[in-house]
Amino acid sequence: MKQGQLRILGALVLTAGLSSFVVKPAAAQAKPIPGKLAGVVRDSAGTPQMGATVELAPEFAGVATPHNLLTNTQGIFQGSKLVPGLYTLRVTLAGFLPTLEKHVRVSPNLTTVVGVELESMYATLDQLRRMPSNTSNKPDDWKWVLRSAASVRPVLEWTEQSGSTLGLERGRPEVPRLRMEFTDGARRAASASNIPSSPATAVAYNQKLGGASNLLFAGQMSYDDDAPGGGIATVWLPTGTLGAGPHTALVLRQAKIGPGGPNFHGARLDQGGAMSFGNRLLLRYGGEYVAAGLGARASSLRPRAELNYQISQDWSTALIFASMPTAPGPLEAASNTMLTAALNELDAFPALLMRDGRPVLQNGWHEEFSANRKIGEHGVLQFAGFHDDNRHVAVYGLAGDTLPAADYFQDYFSKGFAYDGGASSTWGARMAFRKKLEGDTEFTALYSMASALVPINEADNPLRDILQAAPRHSLGAGISTRVPYLGTKLKAGYKWASGPAVSRLDGFGESLYQMDPYVHLIVRQPLPKWALGRWEAIADCDNLLAQGYVSTTSRDGHVVLVPAFRTFRGGLSVQF
Repeated sequence: MKQGQLRILGALVLTAGLSSFVVKPAAAQAKPIPGKLAGVVRDSAGTPQMGATVELAPEFAGVATPHNLLTNTQGIFQGSKLVPGLYTLRVTLAGFLPTLEKHVRVSPNLTTVVGVELESMYATLDQLRRMPSNTSNKPDDWKWVLRSAASVRPVLEWTEQSGSTLGLERGRPEVPRLRMEFTDGARRAASASNIPSSPATAVAYNQKLGGASNLLFAGQMSYDDDAPGGGIATVWLPTGTLGAGPHTALVLRQAKIGPGGPNFHGARLDQGGAMSFGNRLLLRYGGEYVAAGLGARASSLRPRAELNYQISQDWSTALIFASMPTAPGPLEAASNTMLTAALNELDAFPALLMRDGRPVLQNGWHEEFSANRKIGEHGVLQFAGFHDDNRHVAVYGLAGDTLPAADYFQDYFSKGFAYDGGASSTWGARMAFRKKLEGDTEFTALYSMASALVPINEADNPLRDILQAAPRHSLGAGISTRVPYLGTKLKAGYKWASGPAVSRLDGFGESLYQMDPYVHLIVRQPLPKWALGRWEAIADCDNLLAQGYVSTTSRDGHVVLVPAFRTFRGGLSVQF
């Protein structure tokens, strides 16, 4: 072969080899898999903030347009279809200092969860006026739980920490991982899951798993020799946060009903979470399976869903469909703390009733449409219309004589009983106002109009036959605050009803706004540091004036029906 031909052949071979290493254009490469970012915006007291503006600015080339998001009524924001990489988070809200969080990483096909804490402008000015101190400033993160005698309710959390940006990637300040309670008094009077008013110990523990996930453990044991009882609960949070991700809870409880009496067995499996569709639509979903009984077993499947839409910075709406009476689901409330949420799961069983000798569970359906209007910086006004369709209404009362066990579930240690009041259906309306005042003070006002069960006459008929629905109005007000210097946390309120009623009037609203009938008082008093952990004395009082009792006579005998028992529960709590 000639020399010229060899040169041409060599050039062709070299060109072919180099062409295999040429980088393909970016358009020909596979597009990166997008990720998601979700989070919760709270103030320094732990209250979720609605209407906060969250700006996501990419810290890499190629994406020049920032993403603007708004938090919903629970302080939650979520951005989807984000290009993987590092972002800078800038959160602004009227009355608060802007907060900046840098280097937040969004990973492909994953949801990154962050928490942001806003600092009030006035709190900052107050800090500037204070004299410097050489002592270390440890955050006071005392938290406490408000429980209802009728149903599990959301948790009110007091968190006092110096303002700073909180993010899962940078880590949160050290928070308690163990909570213990030493108390005396039934949490839910006439409830089979915890009937005896006896000394008990409850423990909750938070175990961090790989990544951001948490596994919560809770347990309780009572010491009554004639009626021992106890329960355990586990809660798995894959994203490590409440309200912004999925959860799975399993609860087991057992209690002996008096010496030689039957044993109560209960199991509850709960699954739920939240999803965001764009920047304005949020869906909370969940469901639970409950099985409980005394020998014979009753079971129930209870779904729930809540769809929130943010119309503007000041207006939002919600459409709710939930099973009663354990709604709203405690683990979907973003203001819950992990340890108190785990303890709440131990009391989330519905009331166990007897009907013709077989156990049944209190249940029904609640449908609601509500509109929320932001008033000022820290106030929210709600208008709601709802429909309650109950199949087994729990009616409680007191009786001096022994009642037929086929229809009355009586407490061996007291005169209390639980009774199946039958089915009822009611339409109602609610108007509520909640405003955070100066410091840690919060005011709540609630007006409801609906129907409740009322005994219409005394006759030789079963009790449920003489109970009928009658229209009622109720008006309540409550205030929660923290006493300066002493650190005492108080929650007090009063709810008035326009006439006799033996069932709850707007039970969903009572649970949502923590408004028990008649006079209720909750006290949490931090104690001086004398041992490991942070100690506080606790006291929960319901219906202090013993109001609302209705006396009636039926075929089964004379009873006094009680819409809200007069109860007291007190003791000590410690957190590590």
